Amino acid sequence: MAENKQKLQSPHSLILENRHCLSLTGVSEVGSFDEETVVIYTDYGELNIRGKSLHINKLSLDLGEVTVEGEIISMIYTENRPSGGFMSRLFR
Repeated sequence: MAENKQKLQSPHSLILENRHCLSLTGVSEVGSFDEETVVIYTDYGELNIRGKSLHINKLSLDLGEVTVEGEIISMIYTENRPSGGFMSRLFR
């Protein structure tokens, strides 16, 4: 009998303070970032953060923590990305 093994999802949380400081946990990868967009990957999907003067103040992928500062306008989750990560997308 085949067993279905589900990947355990790491705990994920967002704390937004005054639309200026966003602290995230459960981050597996930062896809890209510039002053207007930050793309973050979690077990719960891709998170697109849009704003003005955005910068990553803290980044610890070992702990799965990221802090983004700047004027945050929106946060949008999209579907989970295909497995393989950045390197597999780079060498397609």
